[in-house]
Amino acid sequence: MTAQTTDEGLIVQVEGTGPVAAHEGQRLVLALDLAGTGILHRCGGQARCTTCRVEFLDGEPGAMTIAEFDKLTEKNLLGVARLSCQIECAPGMSVRVLQTTQSTGLEAGKIPAEQIEPEPVWTTRPGASTEG
Repeated sequence: MTAQTTDEGLIVQVEGTGPVAAHEGQRLVLALDLAGTGILHRCGGQARCTTCRVEFLDGEPGAMTIAEFDKLTEKNLLGVARLSCQIECAPGMSVRVLQTTQSTGLEAGKIPAEQIEPEPVWTTRPGASTEG
């Protein structure tokens, strides 16, 4: 599965859902939510609850926010999952949504803001190449 770009934006491949239209820089959680994947975002996209977890099948970004790094470390999920509320859509992404309203029986939660919250401070995720 690979992502493609279109005149309107880009396509993120989502396992079990198929291609999802997105715009470069759009929060991944919002693109997944708008596409009807049922992704959870119980804290409203604040990197506090880890319910918006995804697994990258392809195109995982090398950058991550400090908030995401800290929360994934706290929950022993670093290197296992990523928080879609802390990721901006980019070409080449292919993901698996790990928690949905259907699989958990929970309500999705408050719709996250358009911009990443809290204000992002970026770092390189462990294992990412720092060579351009």
